[in-house]
Amino acid sequence: MSIFEFDFMSLFTFTNLAYIFLGTFVGLLMGAIPGLGAIMAIVLLLPLTYNLEPVTAILLLLAAFQAAEYGGSISAIVLGIPGTPTAAATVLDGNALARSSSPGKALAYSLTASTIGGLSGGLILLFLSVPFANFAIKLSASEFFLLGLLGMLAVPAVSSGKLVKSLIAAVLGLMTATIGMDMFTGSTRFTMGVPDLMEGIGIITLMVGLFAFPEIFQIIKDDLYVKYVSNSKGLKTSISFKEFKSVSKSIGIGSTYGSILGILPGFGAVAASWFSYATVKKISKDPNSFGKGNPEGIAAPEAANNATVGGAMVPLLALGIPGSVGIAVIMGAFIIHGIQPGPLIFKNDSNLVYGIMFGFLLTTVAMFILGKALTPVFSRVLTVPNTVLVPIIVLLSIVAIFAESGSSFNLWIALLIGLAGFFLKLLDYSLASFVIAFVLGPIIEENFIRTLILSEGSYSVFFTRPMSLVIVLIIVAIMVVPVIQKMRRKIIRNKAL
Repeated sequence: MSIFEFDFMSLFTFTNLAYIFLGTFVGLLMGAIPGLGAIMAIVLLLPLTYNLEPVTAILLLLAAFQAAEYGGSISAIVLGIPGTPTAAATVLDGNALARSSSPGKALAYSLTASTIGGLSGGLILLFLSVPFANFAIKLSASEFFLLGLLGMLAVPAVSSGKLVKSLIAAVLGLMTATIGMDMFTGSTRFTMGVPDLMEGIGIITLMVGLFAFPEIFQIIKDDLYVKYVSNSKGLKTSISFKEFKSVSKSIGIGSTYGSILGILPGFGAVAASWFSYATVKKISKDPNSFGKGNPEGIAAPEAANNATVGGAMVPLLALGIPGSVGIAVIMGAFIIHGIQPGPLIFKNDSNLVYGIMFGFLLTTVAMFILGKALTPVFSRVLTVPNTVLVPIIVLLSIVAIFAESGSSFNLWIALLIGLAGFFLKLLDYSLASFVIAFVLGPIIEENFIRTLILSEGSYSVFFTRPMSLVIVLIIVAIMVVPVIQKMRRKIIRNKAL
Protein backbone atom coordinates (compact mmCIF):
# COMPACT_ATOMS: atom_id res chain seq x y z
CA MET A 1 0.00 0.00 0.00
CA SER A 2 1.26 3.49 -0.89
CA ILE A 3 0.74 6.56 1.23
CA PHE A 4 -1.94 7.79 -1.20
CA GLU A 5 -4.01 4.61 -0.87
CA PHE A 6 -4.52 4.97 2.87
CA ASP A 7 -8.12 5.51 4.01
CA PHE A 8 -7.85 8.77 5.96
CA MET A 9 -11.42 8.55 7.19
CA SER A 10 -10.55 5.39 9.16
CA LEU A 11 -8.75 7.66 11.62
CA PHE A 12 -11.81 9.79 12.29
CA THR A 13 -13.65 7.21 14.36
CA PHE A 14 -15.13 8.09 17.73
CA THR A 15 -12.78 5.63 19.46
CA ASN A 16 -9.60 7.04 17.88
CA LEU A 17 -10.56 10.65 18.54
CA ALA A 18 -11.69 9.92 22.10
CA TYR A 19 -8.41 8.23 23.02
CA ILE A 20 -6.35 10.93 21.30
CA PHE A 21 -8.09 13.58 23.40
CA LEU A 22 -7.74 11.42 26.53
CA GLY A 23 -4.01 11.05 25.92
CA THR A 24 -3.72 14.78 25.30
CA PHE A 25 -5.55 15.57 28.54
CA VAL A 26 -3.36 13.25 30.62
CA GLY A 27 -0.21 14.52 28.90
CA LEU A 28 -1.07 18.14 29.58
CA LEU A 29 -1.78 17.36 33.22
CA MET A 30 1.34 15.28 33.82
CA GLY A 31 3.52 17.72 31.91
CA ALA A 32 2.21 20.69 33.87
CA ILE A 33 2.89 19.16 37.29
CA PRO A 34 6.61 19.58 38.15
CA GLY A 35 8.46 16.29 38.47
CA LEU A 36 6.05 14.08 36.53
CA GLY A 37 6.24 14.71 32.78
CA ALA A 38 5.92 12.75 29.55
CA ILE A 39 7.36 9.42 30.71
CA MET A 40 4.97 9.28 33.67
CA ALA A 41 2.03 10.06 31.39
CA ILE A 42 2.98 7.31 28.92
CA VAL A 43 3.69 4.74 31.63
CA LEU A 44 0.36 5.30 33.39
CA LEU A 45 -1.55 5.08 30.10
CA LEU A 46 0.29 2.00 28.82
CA PRO A 47 -2.05 -0.53 30.51
CA LEU A 48 -5.04 0.96 28.64
CA THR A 49 -3.49 -0.17 25.36
CA TYR A 50 -4.05 -3.88 26.04
CA ASN A 51 -7.64 -3.96 24.79
CA LEU A 52 -7.28 -1.31 22.09
CA GLU A 53 -6.59 -1.63 18.39
CA PRO A 54 -2.84 -1.13 17.77
CA VAL A 55 -3.21 2.20 15.94
CA THR A 56 -5.50 3.57 18.68
CA ALA A 57 -3.06 2.40 21.37
CA ILE A 58 -0.05 4.08 19.75
CA LEU A 59 -1.92 7.33 19.09
CA LEU A 60 -3.08 7.44 22.73
CA LEU A 61 0.54 7.35 23.90
CA LEU A 62 1.83 9.73 21.22
CA ALA A 63 -0.91 12.22 22.13
CA ALA A 64 0.21 12.06 25.77
CA PHE A 65 3.87 12.49 24.75
CA GLN A 66 3.12 15.49 22.54
CA ALA A 67 0.91 17.20 25.11
CA ALA A 68 3.35 16.64 27.97
CA GLU A 69 6.10 18.38 26.02
CA TYR A 70 3.91 21.49 25.84
CA GLY A 71 2.50 20.94 29.34
CA GLY A 72 5.97 21.29 30.84
CA SER A 73 6.00 24.92 29.74
CA ILE A 74 2.87 25.73 31.78
CA SER A 75 4.59 25.39 35.14
CA ALA A 76 7.83 26.76 33.64
CA ILE A 77 6.03 29.97 32.68
CA VAL A 78 3.51 30.32 35.53
CA LEU A 79 5.70 29.10 38.41
CA GLY A 80 9.23 29.39 37.06
CA ILE A 81 9.61 25.63 37.65
CA PRO A 82 9.97 23.43 34.53
CA GLY A 83 7.32 20.70 34.53
CA THR A 84 9.65 18.55 32.40
CA PRO A 85 13.43 18.65 31.77
CA THR A 86 12.74 19.78 28.20
CA ALA A 87 11.08 22.97 29.49
CA ALA A 88 14.19 24.11 31.38
CA ALA A 89 15.21 26.50 28.58
CA THR A 90 11.66 27.91 28.45
CA VAL A 91 11.88 29.08 32.07
CA LEU A 92 14.48 31.73 31.24
CA ASP A 93 12.25 33.95 29.12
CA GLY A 94 8.86 32.36 29.78
CA ASN A 95 8.68 33.18 33.46
CA ALA A 96 10.27 36.59 32.90
CA LEU A 97 7.63 37.49 30.28
CA ALA A 98 4.87 36.14 32.55
CA ARG A 99 6.02 38.43 35.36
CA SER A 100 6.61 41.53 33.23
CA SER A 101 3.63 41.21 30.85
CA SER A 102 1.14 38.36 31.28
CA PRO A 103 1.35 34.58 31.73
CA GLY A 104 -1.26 34.12 28.98
CA LYS A 105 0.90 35.86 26.40
CA ALA A 106 3.92 33.72 27.27
CA LEU A 107 1.77 30.55 27.22
CA ALA A 108 0.35 31.53 23.83
CA TYR A 109 3.85 31.79 22.34
CA SER A 110 4.64 28.37 23.82
CA LEU A 111 1.44 26.71 22.56
CA THR A 112 1.79 28.15 19.06
CA ALA A 113 5.45 27.13 18.79
CA SER A 114 4.74 23.67 20.23
CA THR A 115 1.95 23.11 17.69
CA ILE A 116 4.06 24.12 14.70
CA GLY A 117 7.00 22.11 16.04
CA GLY A 118 4.74 19.08 16.44
CA LEU A 119 3.43 19.42 12.89
CA SER A 120 6.99 19.73 11.59
CA GLY A 121 7.99 16.53 13.39
CA GLY A 122 4.89 14.86 11.98
CA LEU A 123 5.82 15.82 8.43
CA ILE A 124 9.35 14.50 8.97
CA LEU A 125 7.81 11.24 10.17
CA LEU A 126 5.49 11.14 7.16
CA PHE A 127 8.08 11.78 4.47
CA LEU A 128 11.29 10.24 5.86
CA SER A 129 10.04 6.98 7.37
CA VAL A 130 9.44 5.27 4.03
CA PRO A 131 12.89 6.12 2.52
CA PHE A 132 14.49 4.98 5.80
CA ALA A 133 12.50 1.73 5.69
CA ASN A 134 13.33 1.10 2.01
CA PHE A 135 16.98 1.43 2.94
CA ALA A 136 16.63 -0.69 6.07
CA ILE A 137 14.86 -3.56 4.31
CA LYS A 138 18.11 -4.27 2.45
CA LEU A 139 19.96 -4.75 5.74
CA SER A 140 20.79 -8.14 7.24
CA ALA A 141 21.08 -9.31 10.86
CA SER A 142 24.70 -8.09 11.00
CA GLU A 143 23.64 -4.54 10.14
CA PHE A 144 20.82 -4.58 12.70
CA PHE A 145 23.28 -5.75 15.36
CA LEU A 146 25.57 -2.85 14.47
CA LEU A 147 22.65 -0.40 14.42
CA GLY A 148 21.81 -1.61 17.92
CA LEU A 149 25.37 -0.82 18.97
CA LEU A 150 25.06 2.55 17.26
CA GLY A 151 21.92 3.19 19.31
CA MET A 152 23.89 2.34 22.46
CA LEU A 153 26.22 5.22 21.64
CA ALA A 154 23.31 7.41 22.72
CA VAL A 155 24.35 6.62 26.31
CA PRO A 156 27.07 9.33 26.40
CA ALA A 157 24.55 11.81 24.97
CA VAL A 158 22.21 11.28 27.95
CA SER A 159 24.99 10.98 30.53
CA SER A 160 24.78 14.63 31.70
CA GLY A 161 28.51 14.62 32.31
CA LYS A 162 28.44 11.39 34.36
CA LEU A 163 29.68 9.05 31.64
CA VAL A 164 31.01 6.24 33.87
CA LYS A 165 27.79 6.12 35.89
CA SER A 166 25.73 6.13 32.69
CA LEU A 167 27.76 3.22 31.33
CA ILE A 168 27.16 1.29 34.56
CA ALA A 169 23.43 2.02 34.27
CA ALA A 170 23.51 0.80 30.66
CA VAL A 171 25.21 -2.45 31.70
CA LEU A 172 22.52 -2.97 34.35
CA GLY A 173 19.90 -2.35 31.66
CA LEU A 174 21.49 -4.96 29.38
CA MET A 175 21.61 -7.47 32.22
CA THR A 176 17.96 -6.85 33.10
CA ALA A 177 17.01 -7.40 29.45
CA THR A 178 18.52 -10.91 29.58
CA ILE A 179 16.36 -12.07 32.51
CA GLY A 180 14.18 -15.01 31.46
CA MET A 181 14.51 -17.78 28.91
CA ASP A 182 17.12 -17.65 26.16
CA MET A 183 15.21 -17.72 22.86
CA PHE A 184 17.95 -19.74 21.11
CA THR A 185 18.96 -22.33 23.75
CA GLY A 186 15.92 -22.40 26.04
CA SER A 187 18.14 -22.03 29.12
CA THR A 188 17.06 -19.68 31.93
CA ARG A 189 19.09 -16.65 32.97
CA PHE A 190 18.98 -14.63 36.22
CA THR A 191 15.65 -16.19 37.22
CA MET A 192 16.96 -17.60 40.54
CA GLY A 193 14.57 -20.49 40.07
CA VAL A 194 11.48 -18.23 40.16
CA PRO A 195 8.94 -19.39 37.52
CA ASP A 196 7.39 -15.89 37.30
CA LEU A 197 10.66 -14.59 35.84
CA MET A 198 10.80 -17.14 33.01
CA GLU A 199 9.30 -14.63 30.56
CA GLY A 200 11.51 -11.79 31.77
CA ILE A 201 10.58 -8.42 33.25
CA GLY A 202 7.38 -7.02 31.73
CA ILE A 203 7.69 -3.65 30.01
CA ILE A 204 4.98 -2.02 32.16
CA THR A 205 6.38 -3.45 35.40
CA LEU A 206 9.82 -2.10 34.53
CA MET A 207 8.64 1.36 33.43
CA VAL A 208 6.33 1.89 36.41
CA GLY A 209 9.03 0.65 38.75
CA LEU A 210 11.74 2.74 37.16
CA PHE A 211 9.88 6.02 36.72
CA ALA A 212 6.71 6.18 38.84
CA PHE A 213 7.92 4.74 42.16
CA PRO A 214 11.24 6.66 42.32
CA GLU A 215 9.30 9.87 41.66
CA ILE A 216 6.94 9.05 44.54
CA PHE A 217 9.87 8.34 46.86
CA GLN A 218 11.52 11.60 45.76
CA ILE A 219 8.38 13.64 46.51
CA ILE A 220 8.09 12.05 49.95
CA LYS A 221 11.79 12.61 50.61
CA ASP A 222 11.79 16.28 49.58
CA ASP A 223 8.53 17.62 51.01
CA LEU A 224 5.25 15.74 50.95
CA TYR A 225 3.35 18.84 52.04
CA VAL A 226 4.66 21.23 49.40
CA LYS A 227 2.02 23.26 47.58
CA TYR A 228 2.86 25.54 44.67
CA VAL A 229 1.24 28.95 44.38
CA SER A 230 0.27 30.28 40.96
CA ASN A 231 -1.36 33.46 39.73
CA SER A 232 -4.59 32.60 37.95
CA LYS A 233 -4.96 36.04 36.37
CA GLY A 234 -4.07 36.92 32.78
CA LEU A 235 -3.98 33.33 31.53
CA LYS A 236 -5.87 33.80 28.25
CA THR A 237 -3.64 32.24 25.58
CA SER A 238 -3.68 34.38 22.45
CA ILE A 239 -1.21 36.32 20.29
CA SER A 240 -1.73 38.54 17.28
CA PHE A 241 -0.47 37.77 13.76
CA LYS A 242 2.17 40.47 14.20
CA GLU A 243 3.40 38.80 17.38
CA PHE A 244 3.43 35.42 15.67
CA LYS A 245 5.42 36.86 12.75
CA SER A 246 8.02 38.22 15.15
CA VAL A 247 8.84 34.70 16.39
CA SER A 248 8.31 32.78 13.14
CA LYS A 249 12.05 32.53 12.43
CA SER A 250 12.68 31.20 15.94
CA ILE A 251 9.92 28.64 15.52
CA GLY A 252 11.48 27.55 12.22
CA ILE A 253 14.91 27.14 13.81
CA GLY A 254 13.49 25.21 16.76
CA SER A 255 11.42 22.95 14.50
CA THR A 256 14.47 22.20 12.33
CA TYR A 257 16.71 21.39 15.30
CA GLY A 258 14.02 19.25 16.91
CA SER A 259 13.19 17.28 13.76
CA ILE A 260 16.84 16.50 12.98
CA LEU A 261 18.04 15.77 16.52
CA GLY A 262 14.92 13.71 17.16
CA ILE A 263 15.97 11.28 14.43
CA LEU A 264 19.39 10.80 16.05
CA PRO A 265 19.02 8.35 18.97
CA GLY A 266 20.04 9.82 22.32
CA PHE A 267 20.03 13.54 21.55
CA GLY A 268 16.35 14.16 22.22
CA ALA A 269 14.33 17.16 23.28
CA VAL A 270 16.59 18.55 26.00
CA ALA A 271 19.56 18.95 23.64
CA ALA A 272 17.32 20.26 20.84
CA SER A 273 15.69 22.89 23.06
CA TRP A 274 19.00 24.24 24.37
CA PHE A 275 20.68 24.16 20.93
CA SER A 276 17.79 26.09 19.39
CA TYR A 277 17.73 28.58 22.27
CA ALA A 278 21.47 29.24 21.94
CA THR A 279 21.21 29.60 18.14
CA VAL A 280 18.29 32.03 18.26
CA LYS A 281 20.02 34.09 20.92
CA LYS A 282 23.22 34.20 18.85
CA ILE A 283 21.51 35.48 15.68
CA SER A 284 19.10 37.81 17.48
CA LYS A 285 19.31 41.56 16.92
CA ASP A 286 18.86 42.01 20.67
CA PRO A 287 20.63 39.14 22.46
CA ASN A 288 20.76 41.11 25.71
CA SER A 289 16.98 40.84 26.02
CA PHE A 290 17.16 37.05 26.36
CA GLY A 291 16.44 35.92 29.88
CA LYS A 292 14.34 39.03 30.40
CA GLY A 293 11.17 37.95 28.61
CA ASN A 294 12.09 37.76 24.91
CA PRO A 295 9.33 35.74 23.14
CA GLU A 296 11.95 34.21 20.81
CA GLY A 297 13.47 32.53 23.86
CA ILE A 298 10.12 30.79 24.43
CA ALA A 299 9.27 29.92 20.83
CA ALA A 300 12.56 28.27 19.82
CA PRO A 301 12.89 25.65 22.60
CA GLU A 302 9.16 24.90 22.64
CA ALA A 303 9.08 24.26 18.88
CA ALA A 304 12.19 22.10 19.24
CA ASN A 305 10.99 19.79 22.01
CA ASN A 306 7.71 19.00 20.25
CA ALA A 307 9.42 18.47 16.89
CA THR A 308 11.64 15.78 18.42
CA VAL A 309 8.64 13.52 19.11
CA GLY A 310 7.89 12.95 15.41
CA GLY A 311 11.57 12.80 14.54
CA ALA A 312 12.22 10.13 17.17
CA MET A 313 9.48 7.93 15.68
CA VAL A 314 11.37 7.69 12.36
CA PRO A 315 14.15 5.32 13.53
CA LEU A 316 11.60 3.30 15.53
CA LEU A 317 9.32 2.60 12.57
CA ALA A 318 12.08 2.30 9.97
CA LEU A 319 14.82 0.53 11.93
CA GLY A 320 13.17 -0.75 15.11
CA ILE A 321 15.50 1.53 17.11
CA PRO A 322 13.78 4.01 19.50
CA GLY A 323 14.95 7.59 19.04
CA SER A 324 14.32 8.65 22.65
CA VAL A 325 13.44 7.28 26.08
CA GLY A 326 9.78 8.27 25.62
CA ILE A 327 9.62 6.46 22.28
CA ALA A 328 11.31 3.45 23.92
CA VAL A 329 8.39 3.30 26.36
CA ILE A 330 5.90 3.67 23.49
CA MET A 331 7.68 0.73 21.86
CA GLY A 332 6.17 -1.23 24.74
CA ALA A 333 2.73 -0.81 23.16
CA PHE A 334 4.05 -2.42 19.96
CA ILE A 335 5.45 -5.29 22.01
CA ILE A 336 2.16 -5.72 23.89
CA HIS A 337 0.38 -6.18 20.56
CA GLY A 338 3.04 -8.56 19.23
CA ILE A 339 4.31 -6.08 16.63
CA GLN A 340 8.01 -5.66 15.92
CA PRO A 341 8.85 -2.17 14.63
CA GLY A 342 11.30 -2.14 11.72
CA PRO A 343 11.36 -2.09 7.93
CA LEU A 344 9.09 -5.13 7.51
CA ILE A 345 6.27 -3.37 9.33
CA PHE A 346 5.71 -1.24 6.21
CA LYS A 347 5.09 -4.38 4.21
CA ASN A 348 3.27 -6.47 6.82
CA ASP A 349 1.13 -3.80 8.45
CA SER A 350 1.08 -0.69 6.25
CA ASN A 351 -2.36 0.33 7.57
CA LEU A 352 -0.91 0.60 11.07
CA VAL A 353 2.12 2.60 9.90
CA TYR A 354 0.16 5.15 7.88
CA GLY A 355 -2.46 5.33 10.61
CA ILE A 356 0.28 6.31 13.06
CA MET A 357 1.81 8.82 10.65
CA PHE A 358 -1.39 10.68 9.81
CA GLY A 359 -2.79 10.17 13.29
CA PHE A 360 0.31 11.86 14.69
CA LEU A 361 -0.78 15.08 12.98
CA LEU A 362 -4.17 14.69 14.67
CA THR A 363 -2.50 14.44 18.09
CA THR A 364 -0.84 17.80 17.42
CA VAL A 365 -4.17 19.40 16.51
CA ALA A 366 -5.72 17.90 19.66
CA MET A 367 -2.88 19.38 21.72
CA PHE A 368 -3.60 22.84 20.31
CA ILE A 369 -7.36 22.58 20.92
CA LEU A 370 -7.12 21.30 24.50
CA GLY A 371 -4.10 23.48 25.22
CA LYS A 372 -6.06 26.55 24.19
CA ALA A 373 -9.08 25.53 26.26
CA LEU A 374 -7.48 24.00 29.34
CA THR A 375 -4.20 25.84 29.96
CA PRO A 376 -5.86 28.24 32.47
CA VAL A 377 -7.37 25.21 34.24
CA PHE A 378 -4.09 23.33 34.41
CA SER A 379 -2.27 26.37 35.74
CA ARG A 380 -4.65 26.21 38.70
CA VAL A 381 -4.17 22.45 39.07
CA LEU A 382 -0.54 23.24 39.92
CA THR A 383 -1.80 24.27 43.38
CA VAL A 384 -2.83 20.66 44.20
CA PRO A 385 -0.72 19.55 47.21
CA ASN A 386 1.50 16.48 47.01
CA THR A 387 -0.51 14.82 49.77
CA VAL A 388 -3.34 14.47 47.24
CA LEU A 389 -1.13 13.80 44.21
CA VAL A 390 0.98 10.95 45.64
CA PRO A 391 -1.90 8.58 46.55
CA ILE A 392 -3.41 9.06 43.07
CA ILE A 393 -0.10 8.17 41.37
CA VAL A 394 0.38 5.14 43.66
CA LEU A 395 -3.11 3.86 42.85
CA LEU A 396 -2.64 4.33 39.10
CA SER A 397 0.74 2.62 39.26
CA ILE A 398 -0.69 -0.43 41.05
CA VAL A 399 -3.54 -0.64 38.53
CA ALA A 400 -1.03 -0.39 35.67
CA ILE A 401 1.04 -3.31 37.00
CA PHE A 402 -1.96 -5.55 37.65
CA ALA A 403 -3.34 -4.77 34.20
CA GLU A 404 -0.21 -6.27 32.65
CA SER A 405 -0.35 -9.69 34.28
CA GLY A 406 -2.82 -9.74 37.17
CA SER A 407 0.08 -10.97 39.33
CA SER A 408 1.01 -9.56 42.73
CA PHE A 409 4.55 -10.84 42.09
CA ASN A 410 5.05 -8.13 39.47
CA LEU A 411 4.04 -5.51 42.03
CA TRP A 412 6.88 -6.64 44.29
CA ILE A 413 9.28 -6.65 41.32
CA ALA A 414 8.18 -3.10 40.41
CA LEU A 415 8.69 -2.01 44.02
CA LEU A 416 12.23 -3.47 44.07
CA ILE A 417 12.99 -1.80 40.73
CA GLY A 418 11.56 1.42 42.15
CA LEU A 419 13.83 1.29 45.19
CA ALA A 420 16.83 0.55 42.97
CA GLY A 421 15.79 3.33 40.57
CA PHE A 422 15.43 5.80 43.45
CA PHE A 423 18.96 5.15 44.70
CA LEU A 424 20.36 5.16 41.15
CA LYS A 425 18.76 8.55 40.60
CA LEU A 426 19.94 9.80 43.99
CA LEU A 427 23.51 8.78 43.12
CA ASP A 428 23.33 10.41 39.66
CA TYR A 429 23.10 7.24 37.59
CA SER A 430 21.20 7.72 34.34
CA LEU A 431 17.79 6.01 34.21
CA ALA A 432 17.60 7.02 30.55
CA SER A 433 20.74 4.96 29.83
CA PHE A 434 19.18 2.00 31.64
CA VAL A 435 16.01 2.17 29.50
CA ILE A 436 17.89 2.56 26.21
CA ALA A 437 20.03 -0.48 27.05
CA PHE A 438 17.00 -2.52 28.19
CA VAL A 439 15.17 -1.87 24.91
CA LEU A 440 18.17 -2.34 22.62
CA GLY A 441 19.58 -5.35 24.49
CA PRO A 442 17.33 -8.00 22.88
CA ILE A 443 17.85 -6.44 19.43
CA ILE A 444 21.61 -6.56 19.83
CA GLU A 445 21.69 -10.08 21.28
CA GLU A 446 19.25 -11.67 18.83
CA ASN A 447 20.88 -10.22 15.71
CA PHE A 448 24.42 -10.94 16.93
CA ILE A 449 23.64 -14.63 17.49
CA ARG A 450 21.69 -14.88 14.22
CA THR A 451 24.62 -13.30 12.35
CA LEU A 452 27.11 -15.80 13.79
CA ILE A 453 24.78 -18.70 12.97
CA LEU A 454 24.45 -17.58 9.36
CA SER A 455 28.18 -16.90 9.01
CA GLU A 456 29.10 -20.18 10.75
CA GLY A 457 30.89 -18.35 13.54
CA SER A 458 32.93 -16.01 11.32
CA TYR A 459 33.24 -12.39 12.47
CA SER A 460 34.49 -11.31 9.05
CA VAL A 461 30.89 -10.70 7.97
CA PHE A 462 30.98 -7.41 9.89
CA PHE A 463 33.76 -6.16 7.58
CA THR A 464 33.07 -7.88 4.27
CA ARG A 465 29.49 -6.65 3.84
CA PRO A 466 29.72 -3.05 2.54
CA MET A 467 26.85 -1.72 4.68
CA SER A 468 28.20 -3.41 7.81
CA LEU A 469 31.61 -1.88 7.17
CA VAL A 470 30.09 1.59 6.76
CA ILE A 471 28.26 1.28 10.11
CA VAL A 472 31.42 -0.03 11.79
CA LEU A 473 33.34 2.99 10.50
CA ILE A 474 30.60 5.34 11.76
CA ILE A 475 30.74 3.72 15.21
CA VAL A 476 34.53 4.00 15.30
CA ALA A 477 34.38 7.64 14.18
CA ILE A 478 31.82 8.54 16.85
CA MET A 479 34.02 6.94 19.50
CA VAL A 480 37.41 8.19 18.28
CA VAL A 481 36.71 11.76 17.09
CA PRO A 482 35.82 13.14 20.57
CA VAL A 483 39.00 11.58 21.98
CA ILE A 484 41.12 13.19 19.24
CA GLN A 485 39.42 16.55 19.80
CA LYS A 486 40.06 16.31 23.52
CA MET A 487 43.74 15.48 22.92
CA ARG A 488 44.08 18.41 20.49
CA ARG A 489 42.58 20.81 23.03
CA LYS A 490 44.97 19.51 25.66
CA ILE A 491 47.99 19.98 23.33
CA ILE A 492 46.88 23.54 22.44
CA ARG A 493 46.37 24.33 26.14
CA ASN A 494 49.84 22.99 27.01
CA LYS A 495 51.43 25.05 24.21
CA ALA A 496 49.69 28.17 25.49
CA LEU A 497 51.30 27.59 28.87
